[in-house]
Amino acid sequence: MRVALAQVTSGRDLVENLALVEEYAERASAAGAGLVVFPEATMRAFGHRLTDIAEPLDGDWAARVRDIAARHGIVIVAGMFTPGDAGRVRNTLLITGQGVEAAYDKIHLFDAFGFAESDTVAPGEGTVTFEVGELVVGAATCYDIRFPRLFDRLARDGAQAIVVPASWGSGEGKAEAFQLLARARALDTTCYVLACDQADPRSQGRDPGRAPTGVGHSIIVAPDGTVLASAGAGPELLVADLDPELVARVRQTLPVLANARRT
Repeated sequence: MRVALAQVTSGRDLVENLALVEEYAERASAAGAGLVVFPEATMRAFGHRLTDIAEPLDGDWAARVRDIAARHGIVIVAGMFTPGDAGRVRNTLLITGQGVEAAYDKIHLFDAFGFAESDTVAPGEGTVTFEVGELVVGAATCYDIRFPRLFDRLARDGAQAIVVPASWGSGEGKAEAFQLLARARALDTTCYVLACDQADPRSQGRDPGRAPTGVGHSIIVAPDGTVLASAGAGPELLVADLDPELVARVRQTLPVLANARRT
């Protein structure tokens, strides 16, 4: 199955961000992809107020994304914000199109490097897998990639590929860490890993500020750790073909899931 990662830079305006979803979904569909993954916070970039735009999964923004997915005949994964508790929002992945309808709320919140996501975002609790064609896909978001147990759980739930929309914080070595973690999680689980970051705002002459607004360098990794496609810092569409049979072959040769002992 052909997949695409839409490395874009979202901003404050929801309509402009929907236009990016439209543009890149159309491009992904034209390239033959059955699934296109957008970054975390596609709805609105971090560094802006979130509580005033959070809406339920049956709200207008999600409905517009569903319409885009239907018109282009593709499954879309895109980061949005839904209402949470105690005046906070939830950091949600909307997964929609071609008969697929699911949502994942980010479990591990980015309270690190001087940023406190939990001040404004409530954590999710459950894991999510969904099917696109013959491929079982697990969902994770950004900081989740630093927690191998979540990826192990998704693989044991049947995932052959795991999508990781992100809005990675900038800093020395952070782009390299993002790609290293994606490859490590692929090797941990013998899954494909599709890690889609926000493009680096600086590549377009924008000031990223202090919020985690992306460093680019999205990456598609095979279950043996091989890099199938990798982006630079700026906006880009990555495309790669995934083979569920390769997952089975790698797991037969390197049965890390079967060999793991619970300690």
